[in-house]
Formats: sequence, C-alpha cells, structure tokens
Amino acid sequence: MSRAHEWTMEIALDENGDSTRAKVRLTAAGGTAFHGIGLVQGGPRGMHLPGIAAELAMARAFSDLTEELLEAVASDIEATLPGTSMPVKA
Repeated sequence: MSRAHEWTMEIALDENGDSTRAKVRLTAAGGTAFHGIGLVQGGPRGMHLPGIAAELAMARAFSDLTEELLEAVASDIEATLPGTSMPVKA
C-alpha cells in the first residue's frame, strides 16, 4: 500500500548590487529541515548579469541542499545498520 509524504520547499533570492544569494529550505512532514545556500559575487571582467547570477546562485543552493540531504541519508543508514558504510553520492 502506498503512502503519500508531503514536503515543503521555500526558495528565496536576494540580489544586492553585484551579489546574488539564493536560499533553499526543504522541510519534511515531521518538521526536519534541510538548507542550501548559493552565492554569486561579481562576474567575469567585473560584469554582473543578474539573470545568469540568479540561475547560478540557485543551482549552487540546490547543490548545497543535495549534499546536506545525502549526508543525512548516510547518517540515517549508519544509525539504522551500525557498522554499515554506504557511499551515497549525487
């Protein structure tokens, strides 16, 4: 029998001068939260392209979130099956 699990994702993007910061928060139904942050400063040859910077900051935030989530999974596996080492990679 399948069971649905609902998770909530919040995404924030802040552009300030030549700096763009993305924050991602993923919250499980039980309240456990995972976070990712991506930062882009300046650009090639001093140019700041807001659209591209936003995409890159968001990609970095999701990458950071992915790493945190994978570390949590590996830790949960180790806690559930002591002595079991399982490489978990994206």
